[in-house]
Amino acid sequence: MNRRHAQGLLLGALAAPTLAARGQTAATLAPDVDLPGSSVAARLSDLRGRLVYLDFWASWCGPCRLSFPWMNQLHAAHQARGLVVLAVNLDARRADADAFLARQPARFSLAFDAGAESARRFAIKGMPSSALIDRQGLLLFMHRGFRPDDGPALEARIVAALA
Repeated sequence: MNRRHAQGLLLGALAAPTLAARGQTAATLAPDVDLPGSSVAARLSDLRGRLVYLDFWASWCGPCRLSFPWMNQLHAAHQARGLVVLAVNLDARRADADAFLARQPARFSLAFDAGAESARRFAIKGMPSSALIDRQGLLLFMHRGFRPDDGPALEARIVAALA
């Protein structure tokens, strides 16, 4: 290995935490997780061939209430082009999730992971958190939190990945 190649590897390694800190990651294979209660797939890997916006949420999460209308719009606008919007609930009690959904209906796919194993596999640190996974199963980026003004930038990245 020559010196220039070694320096490039070192710089790449040093840049990785910076990308993660900004909510971006280098493309790596997304963890393959079970999707309990999902009508769209039993496992995340079953969705290969489609772009997946994977959202982790809980009934007690205030920003999650703001993200659901946006995800409904996202699903309606892009499902015909191959986007799957899939939200994984992490409440310990399904009744809490159902009460939330009665107030904030979802017109996209849902899964329910009371044990939060999927969140552990994705190293989720806050609610809501989302991941964009490409057609080959690569994790394109992670995003933590949701404010309505996040929507346009997130949607632009999704549209670019659909192209």
